[in-house]
Amino acid sequence: MLNNILIVGGGSAGWMTAATLIKAFPNKNITLIESPNIPTVGVGESTIGGIRDWANFLEIEDKDFLSSTDGSYKLGIRFTDFYKKGEHFFYPFGNTNVEGNMSEKNDWFIKKILKPETPVTDYADCIFPIMSLINQNKISYNKNRALPSYEFDLHTAFHFDATKFGIWLRDKYCIPRGVKHIKEDVVSVETNEEGVASLNNKYKADLFIDCTGFKSLLMDKTLKEPFESYEDILPNNSAWATKIPYVDKEKELVGYTNCTAIENGWVWNIPLWSRIGTGYVYSDKFVSDEEALEQLKKHLGKRAPKNKSDYKNIKMRVGIHRRLWVKNVCAIGLAAGFIEPLESNGLYSVHEFLRYLVRNLTRDEASQWDKDNFTYECKKRFREFAEFVALHYALSHRKDTNYWKSNFNKEWDKHLINLEPFILKGMAYVSYSRISDFRFDDGGAHAIAAGMHWNPTDVNTILLYSHPRLHKLKKAWKPVVANLDLKKQTWDRAVRKEKTLFNFLKSEIYEE
Repeated sequence: MLNNILIVGGGSAGWMTAATLIKAFPNKNITLIESPNIPTVGVGESTIGGIRDWANFLEIEDKDFLSSTDGSYKLGIRFTDFYKKGEHFFYPFGNTNVEGNMSEKNDWFIKKILKPETPVTDYADCIFPIMSLINQNKISYNKNRALPSYEFDLHTAFHFDATKFGIWLRDKYCIPRGVKHIKEDVVSVETNEEGVASLNNKYKADLFIDCTGFKSLLMDKTLKEPFESYEDILPNNSAWATKIPYVDKEKELVGYTNCTAIENGWVWNIPLWSRIGTGYVYSDKFVSDEEALEQLKKHLGKRAPKNKSDYKNIKMRVGIHRRLWVKNVCAIGLAAGFIEPLESNGLYSVHEFLRYLVRNLTRDEASQWDKDNFTYECKKRFREFAEFVALHYALSHRKDTNYWKSNFNKEWDKHLINLEPFILKGMAYVSYSRISDFRFDDGGAHAIAAGMHWNPTDVNTILLYSHPRLHKLKKAWKPVVANLDLKKQTWDRAVRKEKTLFNFLKSEIYEE
């Protein structure tokens, strides 16, 4: 019986694990042991939609924790200079809206053919109603249903201080519900044929959960479970992180994470309530840590902190363990694996892995089937997300540095089968009168593809495969293009009277 569960390591991953388990299994003995001396990595200030499901499972309200974690709302992600310098595009959250379209998302690509000057940013504007909020820096509960395909409680995520979030979960959720908290360094791990026997010769459990970050004390250092690197598809392995103040808070407090590609990677910009979290994700194969720090400072300009102590250098272990549940040890968070910060997946893998863990703990005992099923489900989701992140590099046409040249010239032949669900599925088949549907799901792949100019159809494809007269195509599709523009204008009008994100947070969360 798995009645006694010991979580090793705190931080956001450890306390998210404790909160999930005490909610799902209130009758089990849940204990968390963490060092009083080791700081947490603190990744995950930016989240994506799945955290909403997790928060709903815990039955915590936004106001409960956002005001204690310097939090704000997030409606999407902006990518700047990823395709080429001088261009940007959005991956908005929420559902697409293709109501009244002739061929779902394909309508916009026909618009692009008929009006080549149309910027790629227009794709998200025409397909995602939530873009009207992003473009005007507004947010809304949408109680009057004026904005279609947008649900506030489903299609918003969060920006928050991950360290403060772990502390809030510890003090306001876990300990009040019975989670035992031990502050002590783990100086020894005793093993037996079942895995871990005890910690420090005194702490025993039926199941040990490794939340010790990149150190991976139990899964890696103790059980020596092999680690599978993802460096074949993901280029970055290092990061510098810091914080900068606002200059114009009401303007700079936006509802999205901004990712800007620079010389040897990209810089994140995460607006919290009181300050901006920022950092540089890069590859140390192309630039030294010191050079990378100077590149980040140059990018930040006058707001760059002057003292080196204000910057944290992080070496990322990119990939995942071969197995995630070995004997009586399960790994969650960075101890299990990590992709890289792009697309805000740090906490995503935590709450998704926890979903599968809870599912496989419902039968009280864990057979090898349960353990293997947990590994399979987690690694499948993890790999899919890693390949999605890889798209941002695979589709780039930047060649201005050796780093970007390496991405541009990378051979993808052995990866295309795996990437097929993201970039090959739905390539348009063209008939004389109709483009077949571009059926990417409502995840971010189609937004990334459109933003990177990787279109499922174009004028030459139409001419090659269906031989229509172009003037007939223009005549037939003219009302389709007009419909896209009309919908966009309607959505824009619907949100004009809504509160700015700053004023919304001020009144709804911080009560200032």
